[in-house]
Amino acid sequence: MVKEQLRPIITLNVNGREYELPVGEGVNEISPSETLVHTLRDRLGLTGAKLGCGQGVCGCCTVIMEGKAIASCVTLTLDCEGARITTIEGLADTATGELNNLQQAFVDKCGFQCGYCTSGIIMAAQALLDENPFPAEAEVREALAGNYCRCGTHYTAVDAVMTCVEKNREV
Repeated sequence: MVKEQLRPIITLNVNGREYELPVGEGVNEISPSETLVHTLRDRLGLTGAKLGCGQGVCGCCTVIMEGKAIASCVTLTLDCEGARITTIEGLADTATGELNNLQQAFVDKCGFQCGYCTSGIIMAAQALLDENPFPAEAEVREALAGNYCRCGTHYTAVDAVMTCVEKNREV
């Protein structure tokens, strides 16, 4: 009698939803060398995180894992087992589609141009605001230092974050 071999499974918690994905080298399996950005985009259809440099230095792929901003292009999916991951898609209200305060501030302050890097910048800023809802402008600039925008929207991005900080103070 041939014993059926069970495929190993990885469980990811992305935007409050659990995904069970098979691990292996076959079709539709998560390879041990697959990075989180590829899993999010290619397997889960969450395309907000972009693949920019592929080396963890441009910030386009930034997501929040366990409360910290991380470069998903250099994070192996298998290293994310059981971790809470939030992508740009997870910030808006899932029932209404209403943007969160930070996303709305980016719209209101034109905190982007082409938009390629915007989700990474927003996620880095959101991780900061989750840790400290009232950062000084210098702290915002430091938190966004790992995000590179070729269009030059760094100034409007900082303005958008500071607008969100001011709204936090009003609440």
